[in-house]
Amino acid sequence: MLNLKINGVDVQVEEGSTILDAAKKAGVYIPTLCHREDLKAMGVCRLCVVEVKGAKTLQASCVTPAAEGMEVRTNTPFIRKARKTILELILSNHPMECPTCLRNGNCELQKLSSQLNITEMPFEGERSRYEKDETTPAIVRDPNKCILCRRCVNVCNDIQGIGILEPHHRGFKTSIDPSFCEGLYRMPCSQCGQCVMACPTGALTERDDTEKVFEALADPNKFVVVQTAPAVRVALGEAFGLEPGSIVTGQMVAALRRLGFDRVFDTDFTADLTIMEEGSELIERLETGGKLPLITSCSPGWIKFCEHFYPEFLDNLSTCKSPQQMMGALIKTYYAAKARLNPENIVVVSVMPCTAKKFEAQRGEMVSSGYIDVDIAITTRELSRMIKEMGIDISKLKPEEYDLPLGISTGAGVIFGATGGVMEAAIRTVYELVNGKELEDINFTPVRGLDGIKEAEVSVNGTILKAAVAHSLANARKLLEAVKAGQKTYHFIEVMACPGGCLGGGGQIIPTDNDVRQKRMQAIYEADKSMRLRKSHENPAVQQLYKDFLIKPLSHRAHELLHTDYTPRPRVLAR
Repeated sequence: MLNLKINGVDVQVEEGSTILDAAKKAGVYIPTLCHREDLKAMGVCRLCVVEVKGAKTLQASCVTPAAEGMEVRTNTPFIRKARKTILELILSNHPMECPTCLRNGNCELQKLSSQLNITEMPFEGERSRYEKDETTPAIVRDPNKCILCRRCVNVCNDIQGIGILEPHHRGFKTSIDPSFCEGLYRMPCSQCGQCVMACPTGALTERDDTEKVFEALADPNKFVVVQTAPAVRVALGEAFGLEPGSIVTGQMVAALRRLGFDRVFDTDFTADLTIMEEGSELIERLETGGKLPLITSCSPGWIKFCEHFYPEFLDNLSTCKSPQQMMGALIKTYYAAKARLNPENIVVVSVMPCTAKKFEAQRGEMVSSGYIDVDIAITTRELSRMIKEMGIDISKLKPEEYDLPLGISTGAGVIFGATGGVMEAAIRTVYELVNGKELEDINFTPVRGLDGIKEAEVSVNGTILKAAVAHSLANARKLLEAVKAGQKTYHFIEVMACPGGCLGGGGQIIPTDNDVRQKRMQAIYEADKSMRLRKSHENPAVQQLYKDFLIKPLSHRAHELLHTDYTPRPRVLAR
């Protein structure tokens, strides 16, 4: 342990801590823009500068190690002036478009400007001018709003292991761009949106499709159906001032009805359906010597990553569409027939915690119903903006239930929102279908938690089923490299593109850090525990779907509507 003073207060920290760590322990706030707990410290923005006794210059507290006997000042007049000048210089090359920016009211630069009492612009001169990059269906880049903090670079490199963003040029001309300063569409970008989550300003945002939804809702000839993913219900409340992990399922359903949706369905229903199809696929591969390990396919960011970087594993992927796409296909076939609706007039909107779902919805193969499965995919953030725009206060709404029959779900569907949830849900069903008896404890805890890679074993009909779970694409890469090298052998692997799984998705409410992920995860498992049914094969609506329409898992009709295939993608798209 090291002993030092922060503003005259004695504080003790572990060796290896930074001055910023020591200040936090002492309850002293130091502003930062480039620093984030889960990313390596860069010391780029310099807003965290402090005075250290004996040092000739101000020190960046996020990268300066704490030392025994160190005396630090964080709030002297000189530091205050230095911080204010640094922020004024950043703002001097930043467009003042706050009222029209998607991050208005939730921007770290805006917040710090208010906090440091920036009321005028003393520095005038040339400003950078860049074109917006709107080349992908999921993510919009506006380099004019970039403050060069490198957070996006770090998250793409270190958390996602892709590394398509990097600094270019030098000095005033420095910019953060994809390789060769190309548009994102030419890069092997997974569209995961973790760069958006890391960005402190509006330089990286989701593509806003809310106006498309409003237009559909206003069209009297359209029957507009919405589905909501499991992780949305434990994050949406944060946009309205509720604590992270607040479960607002019923209020969200009520708000969606007030927005004007004709039907509100639960994507958890098709999460249960995914388990029936994917679990049956696993059993079939185990019994017939099929390609193993079977790898989950419900995370579109992971699928795109695999197509770019690991095409040799495409045959290992489950052929199941994601729950989002399964729901769209069923609404335009099964439900359309039951409700006597013309599929041509149905608009399917999905509310997802994920930016990559926007990319997935427009994939060319997602038309097996004869129509586009999902017409519009929006994020949790976009839904929150729609609700606010319509003047709806979710805290004052009485909870309402999803519409039938595609609103019935189980706890297994709910836990899809957390890393390890698909694996746990699958094991609950596969174990019981094969062994003919229940698991002693359906809470399969070895696959829970935020460890990057988790392993588990379970006996299935005398075979020890070896399973692994990875979340974040860098961890997926580690796992696949170990499998390729023969260092690891598994029967079943779950991969989620985003840290924490869908609850930490690129479309969730900002900020999202590990504390927030942990609270959302706890809420997901609480929701599971409160459900009357907790196994996918016990869902009566899914049972009825097979009886009336699909016949059985992996049937010809099920394959036509609920399954897909994958295509290797180049690392760089040709011009």
